[in-house]
Amino acid sequence: MKISLGYACRCETLEKITTSTNYTYTSYSKEKDDQKLSNIIISNLLALEEILIYNIKNNIHFYRLSSSLIPLATKDDVVFDYITPYQGYYDRIAKLIQDYQLRVDFHPSEYCVLNSVKEEVVQASMEILKYHYHLLECLKIKDKVLIVHIGSNAFGKKNSLTRFIHNFKKLPKEIQDCIVVENDDKVFTIEDALYLSDCLKIPVCLDYHHHLCNKSAIDYTKIIDSWKITPKMHFSSPKSKLKKEFRSHHDYINSDCFIEFLESIKYLDCDIDIMIEAKKKDEALFRLVRELKYKTDYQFIDETTFII
Repeated sequence: MKISLGYACRCETLEKITTSTNYTYTSYSKEKDDQKLSNIIISNLLALEEILIYNIKNNIHFYRLSSSLIPLATKDDVVFDYITPYQGYYDRIAKLIQDYQLRVDFHPSEYCVLNSVKEEVVQASMEILKYHYHLLECLKIKDKVLIVHIGSNAFGKKNSLTRFIHNFKKLPKEIQDCIVVENDDKVFTIEDALYLSDCLKIPVCLDYHHHLCNKSAIDYTKIIDSWKITPKMHFSSPKSKLKKEFRSHHDYINSDCFIEFLESIKYLDCDIDIMIEAKKKDEALFRLVRELKYKTDYQFIDETTFII
């Protein structure tokens, strides 16, 4: 069973490099500075290229792209072409991804609420998903993955799940094919995610920390079988055991808990990509690796990939 570890968005080691430089809607509305917007987009794309080079040199094969790559892209009253003028940058990044077989995905923000009771929020959420899809297309990603939460619990869980199904079916087919649903830490359990998977034939991403916060029965085999590509899971450690801080992410990963989790799923005997959702990002990933090497006899293939 091969496990590959990845991290999300910000690279802690390259602390001065960010793919998420912002140009706020308020500032743009006052300034209308299209050149500033363009410069920020180029800066973010160059930063992404640099981070991917860092990942390649450190054998990090799995990475989450920042949703903030293109500021203002989903604002309906800010119309600009964020594709054609920057195609050269996209092509260079795409070549890195293809040449080194990197696996990248997106996890749209909490503003993407596909099952909202407000039509304007649903429409905005669909635009958010289209934006992410367009970026995956620009980067020539074959296995496109957009991981989303189920969202609103207005009028109860049953009605909320029904709204998700209804609105999901309004999405273009090519975007439907990208959607992966994840359990959350307050309302929608892994059972709820699997219910949507059964109804819509979409994959489920298990967030193990969320599961500990919001438990239900868990069928690992069904989770794995929901995927057509290498299954993806999320793992983080609670900030503390205190109830008010348990849902928050720690800077690092509790390696004993991580090992316990791996041992509980190794009967599945399949490859899995695990996203390390720790605040210290790549530093947390490599600290975890050092502890795994000390505490286990897992066979490491490279810096972030091992056999259990």
